[in-house]
Amino acid sequence: MTTTAEAALADAWRRLGGDPFALGRLALTGPARTLRSTLPCTAAAVAAAGSSLLAATSGRVALDTRRLAVAVRSERYLRRDGASPGAPFDPLSAFHRAADGWVRLHANYSWHRVAALRVLGCADDLDSVRRAIAGWAAVELETALHEAGGVAAACRTEAGWAAARATPDAAPPLVERRDVGPAPPRPSTGRLRVLDLTRVIAGPVATRTLAVHGADVLRVDPPDRPEIALQAWDMLPGKRSALADLADRDTREELLRGADVVVTGYRPGALDRFGLAPEALAERHPGLTVVTLSAWGHRGPWAARRGFDSLVQVACGIAVREAGPGWSGDTPPGTLPAQLLDHATGYLMAAGTSLAVAQQRARGGTPHVRFSLLGTAQWLLGLPAEAGPDPEEVDPAPHLQEIDAPDGRLTLAAPPGAVEGRPLRWGPPPPSFGTAVAAWPS
Repeated sequence: MTTTAEAALADAWRRLGGDPFALGRLALTGPARTLRSTLPCTAAAVAAAGSSLLAATSGRVALDTRRLAVAVRSERYLRRDGASPGAPFDPLSAFHRAADGWVRLHANYSWHRVAALRVLGCADDLDSVRRAIAGWAAVELETALHEAGGVAAACRTEAGWAAARATPDAAPPLVERRDVGPAPPRPSTGRLRVLDLTRVIAGPVATRTLAVHGADVLRVDPPDRPEIALQAWDMLPGKRSALADLADRDTREELLRGADVVVTGYRPGALDRFGLAPEALAERHPGLTVVTLSAWGHRGPWAARRGFDSLVQVACGIAVREAGPGWSGDTPPGTLPAQLLDHATGYLMAAGTSLAVAQQRARGGTPHVRFSLLGTAQWLLGLPAEAGPDPEEVDPAPHLQEIDAPDGRLTLAAPPGAVEGRPLRWGPPPPSFGTAVAAWPS
């Protein structure tokens, strides 16, 4: 009998364009469920991470669901010199009761926090914020925060979300694959060079996964947007990290000329002024594999909105599902047991990247592979339920790796999976935000 995880893997792999015969190369071990959830989170994680393993290799691979449960909650297990670096969420990044429902705020980055406080017109403390939000209607506050440069989402049911989108394409697909321009096949010239223009979790998970499979990943961040330390330590193993202004045309074009892949994780159109629209890249750099990520998809009234995993969960109905069938709204909505939209999307992006590069080298063209957190959320909501009792909490100790980094000795969740019997491990360089040169090795 096919398990839920095996069915989810086959479905995701088909959508990515993978060879169905390759599924036989993957061996699954561990309990059928390791993430306690109303939705089939273990199956979705297996499908995403399993696809990334199959796409990056040609031999036998294995995936253990216990190691995977630790990997998709990697930020939870990070330690520096044995101590926790603090909670991954700012205290304001939580559910708050509005006048007519619930709102989830996101204030992890200082500029989003400042925007929220400006709209709310209150002091910078949790009690003041809660009192201020209680005077707003949920959707009105969501809209006001978006217009002010902040980030929040009103809690909706799945039906409420469909009405809010108000477009025929309310459910973006799990993955969209297209060719945006002609180009001859690019030969393999050594390590795959990946220009990483992503932040937070989903995009960085994709690029750190490519790095663990041998890619030379160069992450570039703007000098005026510092990264949260926890995010940098968790998401930079195996990558080089540099600071550069994308408005500097010479630096930008030199990086693009030397890259095989560019991965972006900003709102649709946000990077167009830098010549980074897929069609513009196809004209200047034919054959470059372009991978883009957004929160809400690239069509419809929400496409231009900022978004994070926690907010997509709230807006599209996942939070209501996770609250349970008897939820009345008197208590805060539920959450997934991991930031699974981020992590699953990241592994799917890594798989889509590997498959697109292989296709380009075989057939040519300028491939564009597009993902969104909402597409992953809608896919998760449509998967069949997982059977079996609630799982016990996984012991993380066997699935951690220690790395000596410039900021201290880091304890990180090890990458999930094994290739030809060898468990994957993070390789050099160790996490070091913004210290590399924004250039490819000569």
